[in-house]
Amino acid sequence: MISSSASDGFDHLLVQGIKNHLVNQDSDSCQIVVQNDLTNAHQPYLAVLTISSYLFRLMVFIHFSADDATREHLALLSKTSINDMNEQVFMDAICERANMFCGSLSHDLSRSFPHIGMSTPNIVDRQCASHLHLLNLAHIRHFKVGVNDTVFFHVTLCVNDFEKLDFVVDRSTEDVSGGELEMF
Repeated sequence: MISSSASDGFDHLLVQGIKNHLVNQDSDSCQIVVQNDLTNAHQPYLAVLTISSYLFRLMVFIHFSADDATREHLALLSKTSINDMNEQVFMDAICERANMFCGSLSHDLSRSFPHIGMSTPNIVDRQCASHLHLLNLAHIRHFKVGVNDTVFFHVTLCVNDFEKLDFVVDRSTEDVSGGELEMF
């Protein structure tokens, strides 16, 4: 069972990750809207990452297109030329952004949960999202993300609980860490 405080915490940390890593905070406008389902998500690809602990498994699905606006946006975020944004560079860029995004989410969750691990990003077909109901999820939330009214992502947060989950996010300080790897 996931408490309402924990559900709100997962959602809040996910939204912060979106704002910090899928958007250029200095120049982009960003609208994030909670949606009830994926009816309006038509992007053909999903970047999938998993964050796990002994108490839960969290999956993040970033729905995206390889259209010109998204390529240009990722080129700007990656500080590369749109002319260099071939298929492989584009997929590497979305995976890097997904990795940074989930890395910061993992870091933020490690404040409340010890022993967290994170997968590397995988790209799968959008049809995989139609099977989410099979995962017996304790919490699922869909977000539509609009950047500058030209680039659109959908982000799905899924959480399985293995024990009772309850935590509170300290919203007094918003971390803008880069989601970098921590070396020990």
